[in-house]
Amino acid sequence: MMATRIGIYPGTFDPITLGHMDIIERGAKLVDRLIVGVTTNIAKSPMFADEERIAMVEREVATIGGDIRVVGFNSLLMDFAEAQGASTIIRGIRGVTDFEYEYQLTGMNRQLNDTIETIFLMADVSLQPIASRLVKEIAIYGGNISKFVTPAVRDDVLGRVGTSGR
Repeated sequence: MMATRIGIYPGTFDPITLGHMDIIERGAKLVDRLIVGVTTNIAKSPMFADEERIAMVEREVATIGGDIRVVGFNSLLMDFAEAQGASTIIRGIRGVTDFEYEYQLTGMNRQLNDTIETIFLMADVSLQPIASRLVKEIAIYGGNISKFVTPAVRDDVLGRVGTSGR
């Protein structure tokens, strides 16, 4: 029997965007099981608590199909990947700036564990500009975020920032 190919798609998902959903849907087709690893990035101040982000991602991926699991973690990515039995890390790339950062991160991760491969998926052209940070900023200033997130996530964000949105 062949081993189950497990991939990790890590992120803070604060909030989860249509760009994230695109990578999850496409990444799930490349592995037998995709684990969406929801982490706390100490360099970012999240709008949503860890448990809220995990629940949000679980709700959003529920309709995709396939073996997709959502797991919270607060450790080095490679330690988390090893603990989950993963052989692959899946990362989304929006542009050159993302690539530079991901290239450096992948090099460091290879030093920590060279048996886990990283796969880069280019963001869909229509979704490339979407970033969680910008979605939050637009919402805070009363802008319309409907083009960037699902209706349920839009409601979550607007509820948090206390605006009715447009």
